Amino acid sequence: MFKLLKLTFITLFISLTSQLWAQSSNEVKEQPVDVILGIDKVLKLDFTPNTQVQVGNESLLQRTVIPQKREITLTGQKPGKTSVIIRDNVGDIRAKYLVTITSNDQSKLVKELKDFIGDVEGLEIGVKGETVYVGGNIIVPADIGRVVKVINQDKFSGVLFLVELSPQTERLVARKMQDEIQKNGGLNNVTVRVVNHIYWLEGIVTSDAAKKRAEEIAKAFYPDRIATLAERTDQVKQASKASIYNFIQVNAKSEPQPIPKLIKVTAQFVELSKDYSRTFGFKWTPLLSNGSGQINFGKTNNGTVTTQSQGTLSGTISNLFPKLDSAKQAGYARVVQSGVVVVKDGIEGKISKSDVRRFALGSGEFTQAASSNATFTVSVEPKVLQEEKINLRIGVNVNSIVGGDGAATQENSVSTELIVKSKESAVVGGIVVNKSSTDYDKLPEDDVEDASPLFSFVRSKSHTNSKSQFVVFVTPEIIESAGSATDEIKKKFRRRAR
Repeated sequence: MFKLLKLTFITLFISLTSQLWAQSSNEVKEQPVDVILGIDKVLKLDFTPNTQVQVGNESLLQRTVIPQKREITLTGQKPGKTSVIIRDNVGDIRAKYLVTITSNDQSKLVKELKDFIGDVEGLEIGVKGETVYVGGNIIVPADIGRVVKVINQDKFSGVLFLVELSPQTERLVARKMQDEIQKNGGLNNVTVRVVNHIYWLEGIVTSDAAKKRAEEIAKAFYPDRIATLAERTDQVKQASKASIYNFIQVNAKSEPQPIPKLIKVTAQFVELSKDYSRTFGFKWTPLLSNGSGQINFGKTNNGTVTTQSQGTLSGTISNLFPKLDSAKQAGYARVVQSGVVVVKDGIEGKISKSDVRRFALGSGEFTQAASSNATFTVSVEPKVLQEEKINLRIGVNVNSIVGGDGAATQENSVSTELIVKSKESAVVGGIVVNKSSTDYDKLPEDDVEDASPLFSFVRSKSHTNSKSQFVVFVTPEIIESAGSATDEIKKKFRRRAR
C-alpha cells in the first residue's frame, strides 16, 4: 500500500513538472494588428504594462502607454510593418504584436491635416464613418484664420468643418470687451455677455455716438478681426453682421452738469522797511554880530603890508567854542495785509479794502484840504487742473501811506499767472530796494546865519542805510462748499476773554 501511494505521488509530481516546463518553454504568440495611417488604434491589455515598449521600427509607429488603464495607443507614421513587444512590471514578455500600417484616402487626409494644424490647441482631427472631420473648441482665437485657410484648399473639400471657439474663450473675450468699453470708452452702464456664441451689448447711453463707439470697441476685440485669412474665405462671419448684437438703448436726456468746484484763495502782502543813520562831526565857526567894525589887510605897490580899519572894532563873537556832533537814528516797520476770497472754478473773484486819510496842504490863506487813499485789492481767476493743481491768474495791488502826515503814498502791485497745488503756498513776486549813502564834511542845510564867520572848521562823517522790500504770498485750496471756508475766518474774529 505504501509503495502504491509513493508511486502515485511520483507520477503526479512528474506530470505537474512537465506541465510547468511546457508552459514556461512556450513563447507568447504574436498577434496581428492593422493600423490605418492617420487613425489611432487603442489596445486593451489584461495586465499592467511596463512603460518601456519595444518597437521594431520606430519611424513607422508611435506608441502611448497608460499603465493605470492598461491601454496602449498605436499611431501610424507611414505605411509598413513592424513588431511591438510589451512586458509587465516584472519584465516578462506578456504580449507580442505584428503591426501592419496601411493607408487609404481618409488616412492620408488625416495625416496631412495633422501636419498643418495638428498643433492647434483644442482641435480634433479624425474619421467618423467615411468622413474626415475637423472639430473641437479652439482656445486661442488667433488660430481660426490658419485653420480655415488650410480647410479651404481643394484637396480638403470633403472635410467636415465643425470648429468653434471654446466657451471659456468666448467669456474671456466678452469680459475684455466690457472692461475696455467701461474704462477707456467711459460708458460705465454698458455690459457684454455671450448668448449662443453671439456677443450681446446691453445698457443705456446718452447719445447715438456713444452707442456706436461701444460697438466699435467690441469689434476691435472680436477674434475674426485678426483672422484676415478667414475673412477672405467667408468661413467666419463678420463681426459687424452677425457676431455682435447691439442692444444698447439711447436715452437722450442730458446728463446733469457736475457741480463746479470751489477754490479758496488766500493772498498775503508783507512789506518790511529799515532805516539807519549815524553822524559824527566836529564844527568850529565863530561869528561876529552885524554892525561891528571891519579890519582890512592889503599889500602896497612896493610889497609892504598895510592895514585899514573902519568904525570901532567891537562886537559880539558867537559860536566861540567848537561843537561836537554825534547821533544815531534807526527805524523799523512791518506791514502785513491779508485777503481771502472764495470763487467757483473758472470764475474771477475780487476783494478790496480802502482807507482814506485827510490832511491840510499849504499854509495860511493858501491852505487846502487833501486826502490820501490806502487800498488793498486782490483779483484772482482760478482753474482746477489734474492732480489737484490749480492755474491761478492773480493780481495784487497795495497802496500804503508813507509818513505821519499822509501827504505821500507808496504803490506796490503784482500781476501774474502760475500753477500751484492745492493747500500749498507760492511766492507770487516781490521787490527789494537797498540804499546806502555816506557824506564827509557836509554842512547841514539849515546851518545858515546872517553874520559872516571869522573862520570855519568842519570835520564830519554821516552814514545812512535804508532797506525796503515787499513780498506777495498766495495759497489756493479746493474746498467742498463755501461753508467750510468760514471756520478759519470765525477764529480770527472770535472774541477772546482776558
